Amino acid sequence: MNNNDLANSYIKLINSALEDYVQFTGDEEDRVTEAMLYSLKIGGKRVRPMLVLEFCRVCGGDVNLALPFACALEMIHTYSLIHDDLPCMDDDDFRRGMPSCHKKYDYATALLAGDGLLTLAFSVVSGAQLPSEKVVKAVKLLADCAGYRGMIGGQTMDLQHEGQSITVEQLRKTDALKTGKLIYAACVLGCIAASADEKAIEAAKIYAENIGLAFQIVDDVLDITSTAEELGKPIGSDESNGKSTYPALLGFEKSKALVAQLTDEAVAAVSVFGEKGAFLADYARKLSVRTK
Repeated sequence: MNNNDLANSYIKLINSALEDYVQFTGDEEDRVTEAMLYSLKIGGKRVRPMLVLEFCRVCGGDVNLALPFACALEMIHTYSLIHDDLPCMDDDDFRRGMPSCHKKYDYATALLAGDGLLTLAFSVVSGAQLPSEKVVKAVKLLADCAGYRGMIGGQTMDLQHEGQSITVEQLRKTDALKTGKLIYAACVLGCIAASADEKAIEAAKIYAENIGLAFQIVDDVLDITSTAEELGKPIGSDESNGKSTYPALLGFEKSKALVAQLTDEAVAAVSVFGEKGAFLADYARKLSVRTK
C-alpha cells in the first residue's frame, strides 16, 4: 500500500468511527448532537488522529485498538476550533469553507457543542480496549496537552499578546502550546497504544515538536498569501486581530527556511524506524508545502 492509499484508509477509518461515536437518538438534546456532528464532518485533514494511528503502526501496534485514542483527540481538536471561532476569540464566520458552528446554529449551541465534544472525548478514550495502564496514561496525556498547561494555556497567551510586540521566542512558546501540544499528544498516544520503547517515544516527541511548529508557521504564511476560497476561512485575520506571526517577525524567506529546517529535523527523527518511517517522513514534507 502506497502512502496516499494508507492516508486515505486512515481517513475512512477515522471518519466512520467518529460518526459511530456521535449518533442521533431522537431526544430533545439532539440539537447539540447535530452541531457536534456538523463540526466534525465539515472537512479537515485529520492530521492528529492519522498520526496516532501511524505511530501505533510503525511501533508494531494494532491501529484498530488505537482508534479510540485517535477519535478522542480529533474531538478535542474540533472542540477547540468551535470555540476558537466564537466572537470572544477569533470571531471567524467560516471554517473549512462552511459557516462556523456559531453561525450555522447560534453562540450558545456552539459553546455547548464544543463542551460536548471535549467531554465525549474522555469517555471515548476511557473505553479503549487496551490494558488499563495504557488507558490511564492516554487520559492523563490528553488532559495535560489540552489543558491550561497545554493548548488552553497557549490560547490564553495568544489572546494576551494581541496588539503587543512580542519576541520570536515568546511566539514560539505560545505556538508550542496552542498548536504543538495536540500534535505532540497524537504522536505519543500512538506510541502508548503500541507499547513502544523509549527510543521510539523520544523519536515521536522530536518529530511532533518539529512538525507542530512548522505547521503553525505555514498557517501564518497562508493567512497572508492564500485566499479565502483556498483556505475555507477568512484570510488576514491574524493582522486584523493584532497578532504577531512568523512572517511579521522574521519575514517570508526566513519563515520558509525555518519550516524547511524543522521538517528536515522531523524526518531525521523518524529515521530510527527505517523503511517503516517512510510515511511519517513523507507526511512531514507534505505538511510543510500545503496550500490549505
